[in-house]
Amino acid sequence: MVFAEALPAALTGADFHPVDREQAALGQLLFYDKILSGNKNISCGTCHHPKFGTSDGWSLGVGEGGVGLGTERNAGTGHSRIERRVPRNATGLWNLGAREVHTLMHDGRISSANTYGNSFNTPAEEWLPDGIDSVLAAQAFFPLTSETEMAGGTGENEVSGAVTDRIDNGWPIIAKRVRTIPEYGQKFVDAFDHINAPEEVTVVEIANALAAFQALEFQSIDSPFDQYLAGNETALSGDQKRGLDLFYGKGNCNACHSGSLLSDQKFHAIGVPPFGPGRTRRFDLIARDVGRLGESDRLEDAYKFRTPMLRNVALTAPYGHNGAYNTLEDMIRQHLEPAAMFAAWTPAKAKLPEVAWLQNTDLLIWQDRSEMARQARVFAPTGPRLTDSEIAQLVAFMNALTGTSLDTPVFGVPERVPSGLAVD
Repeated sequence: MVFAEALPAALTGADFHPVDREQAALGQLLFYDKILSGNKNISCGTCHHPKFGTSDGWSLGVGEGGVGLGTERNAGTGHSRIERRVPRNATGLWNLGAREVHTLMHDGRISSANTYGNSFNTPAEEWLPDGIDSVLAAQAFFPLTSETEMAGGTGENEVSGAVTDRIDNGWPIIAKRVRTIPEYGQKFVDAFDHINAPEEVTVVEIANALAAFQALEFQSIDSPFDQYLAGNETALSGDQKRGLDLFYGKGNCNACHSGSLLSDQKFHAIGVPPFGPGRTRRFDLIARDVGRLGESDRLEDAYKFRTPMLRNVALTAPYGHNGAYNTLEDMIRQHLEPAAMFAAWTPAKAKLPEVAWLQNTDLLIWQDRSEMARQARVFAPTGPRLTDSEIAQLVAFMNALTGTSLDTPVFGVPERVPSGLAVD
């Protein structure tokens, strides 16, 4: 039985940044509009779609150049086909507008910090412009510059060519594309008090609108767990309540999945098995992902990844920074027995779209004995021993984190967008 003081406070609307509804409505259109991508063929919503829990249903996404939506998406054909997989799993977007959120991305490379004098520590460093409303808005800048996500390959379009020269050079191109569409130009004038004419719109307003939409649309605070925290003793089933007791008791899950957001926003090495292209650094010669070390340059951060928040986690499979596990049960067992699960892992545990020209390199990292040994040296210690029935109860509790009003979003997916491009 969990003592009441071990439980977090219930999340309420007061825990979130205030959002301008008109800016959020504009952000909805931008979120689903492919005009923001270099080749005008992919939107934010393509890889973060509500049909897939604001993710895409794959371990590693089929990004720029792919065709289709979610698990129906394929790698494309001809010159425009994908050149490599997106190196990390597409995370869910739930509750990123909360005031407590200060660090984003699997490696934490975007955070609220005045490192460069502009309130945020990001890959753009001092080139990130002023006027950004939140860390969620700061994050919105970077899929636009990613070759595999939205920018496209070097030489394919003016955006990808510009960001190859310097990361901030592509943003004015995207902003001009958007503001010169008359419908968008007027909407920006209407939504932002400081914008008096469309030509004043910059990528800052685009990012702030995108963040406003995500903060409002993907706020989820009415799950059975949230209802239980708010005082409804009958909101959880018997197995869900037993799972809650394990989560905050014997399982010690709340050591990292702590607070009202169910994340300490810190970084931990739990030994998730590697595969795919890895998020390599400029000087990496192998397809590895060193996690937080890639951002901090501190050896003690090697292979550590950010603790995810858990609202609606049952909807966002696969799990782990690279989606190594397609079930909550396997992901829980990875936490409990890191070394054993690492050794027993096979690609069948993940959910990876077939791409014939990439299959031979997906598991190349496993042939590098030195790299595999480095990863094994930083495994988290073995967790508490739980029975199969106790693990099933934890899974039941994970399902109790699913919101009850997800079928009635504030905005939903628009039927059309001002660019006239197709909506996924």
